[in-house]
Amino acid sequence: MRMTVEVIRSGLLEGVRHGFLGRRGGVSAGVCGGLNVGLGSGDDPDKIAANRRLAVEAVAPGARLVTVHQVHSAEAVAATQPWPDAARPHADALVTDRPGLVLGILTADCTPVLFADPQAGVVGAAHAGWKGAIGGVTDATIAAMEALGADRGRIRAAVGPTIARKSYEVDEGFFRRFAEADPENDRFFANGRAGHHQFDLEGYVVARLAAAGLRTIEALGLDTYSDADRFYSYRRATHRGEPDYGRQVSLIALVD
Repeated sequence: MRMTVEVIRSGLLEGVRHGFLGRRGGVSAGVCGGLNVGLGSGDDPDKIAANRRLAVEAVAPGARLVTVHQVHSAEAVAATQPWPDAARPHADALVTDRPGLVLGILTADCTPVLFADPQAGVVGAAHAGWKGAIGGVTDATIAAMEALGADRGRIRAAVGPTIARKSYEVDEGFFRRFAEADPENDRFFANGRAGHHQFDLEGYVVARLAAAGLRTIEALGLDTYSDADRFYSYRRATHRGEPDYGRQVSLIALVD
């Protein structure tokens, strides 16, 4: 029997249609079993489409889904209407001021961030892997929201399920890249085995949001890697030698 779609919500975004979804619910089977919405996976396209419909109905019934072709960039785009899947812009964040659209960001260890300025009627969603995070994808999202009339002093941001520091081992070169960008970034790294470190991606993203002037931020503290029943994880699938992995979606929409 298929499980009900699980929707994880942030108290900061109360009153805004949103949700961080995992793998619970959905119609996919095998290594992508559950609510896999990843067009880049090898899953059955019909099942992916069905899962996308289930996800939208669980968060914003009747809304039209808009996603981007994510490339680990710092690019943010404004959505005024849905575009065909084949014509998705290459970007890692999107914003809108149009009711009836639901913005979707896909992740499988990277950090999803949902943004809202309810007073201005502007929402945003960002995919912050380490490349996008250090490149400034959250800063770009905030700027794109401001271009639609949002005020960063009012923007609320919720940071969803992502790989935790205990699960995210990186090498010395990775550490140096962040340390050279800002010496204070060493606070996001803990010592690991010889020549390696444990990186706090969630903490880094939260710090970038605060440095950009956001005053209302919540991090859910959910580890995608360690909870295989609840979330997809690229790194876990790689460590297990699995041939494929699913993607979960985070959604946000304005009420009509």
